[in-house]
Amino acid sequence: MEKERAIQIDLCSSRKEKPRDDELEFGKTFADHMFVMDYSEAQGWHDARIVPYEPLTMEPSSMVFHYGQSVFEGMKAYLTPEGDAQLFRPERNFKRMNHSNDRLCIPPIDEAFALKALKQLVSLEKEWIPKAMGTSLYIRPFIISTEPFLGVAPSRYYKFMIILSPVGAYYEEGINPIKIAVENDYVRTVKGGTGEAKTGGNYAASLKAQEAAEEGIAQVLWLDGMEKKYIEEVGSMNVFFKIDGKVVTPALNGSILEGVTRDSVIELLKHWEIPVDERKLSIDELYQAHQEGKLEEAFGAGTAAVISPIGQLVWSGHHLDINQGETGAIAKQLYNTLTGIQYGEIIDPFGWIVPIEETDSSSLKATV
Repeated sequence: MEKERAIQIDLCSSRKEKPRDDELEFGKTFADHMFVMDYSEAQGWHDARIVPYEPLTMEPSSMVFHYGQSVFEGMKAYLTPEGDAQLFRPERNFKRMNHSNDRLCIPPIDEAFALKALKQLVSLEKEWIPKAMGTSLYIRPFIISTEPFLGVAPSRYYKFMIILSPVGAYYEEGINPIKIAVENDYVRTVKGGTGEAKTGGNYAASLKAQEAAEEGIAQVLWLDGMEKKYIEEVGSMNVFFKIDGKVVTPALNGSILEGVTRDSVIELLKHWEIPVDERKLSIDELYQAHQEGKLEEAFGAGTAAVISPIGQLVWSGHHLDINQGETGAIAKQLYNTLTGIQYGEIIDPFGWIVPIEETDSSSLKATV
């Protein structure tokens, strides 16, 4: 059995001023410390450490800049009413990270050790978790290829890092419904590509469609890249529709990301005995359901926004109003239940919550 790694601790000399909870913007402010671990073919993953948040020094020829070999994850830490810190299903994120690693030819990480490192980092930075309801500490684990080499091949050197950012709501609209445009020209990815991996290139490919969207459009609804017929994702979220009493979400097909929130929504719906179906869903079927008055609700699901109701779909000149532009009952119930569990206001019957034990930072001098 591999000897358990130690985590070296290097505390910053002074703490940054923290923004007020009502001033938070998503992804603009970063906590004092970050986790870093390196990889080389000779040593494997090594030199795990928590260090002050600071710029990286990398060679211009580092392969990530040229060939895009990178993966990332997104999760959050929350404060309970009692002031305890907790995570929501973090083991699923590290499992998915290894799935992305495999697709991008990046060496796998030890998922249990990654979770240990994350818990240590969040414990150290607990003061960065904002207290207001709806706020949280966003967690961004990522891996980049760092070998200085201009050649199309898997890198032999990598960095695995975790950074933290206190955040408010992802959408200014909050839980209020947003306007979505169906994207007919651009595609996010295709089966056989990298759509089921969480890698930066997928998001870079999505920017043009969002830039081209008309004013008032919050996100785009992606169709499949082969036939441009079947619904896949909405923005960077998985998507759900309530059609004639049944909740339908696109089945995982090799180009759709397997969202942690998506899985949680499906488990909750089954727990409530609400019919849910994972299958192919065409935009034509969705339009027909709307015309027949059977399209009752629509919403996106993802870590950043949790549940994001869709009030209107714009497709080929048609404006499909959904539920009179109001948030639907199922979307409300899902949002309230998921956030209630995440913030410790509702008992977690699924074992999704991972508590964070507090660390006395004054005792962190060398290793833990």
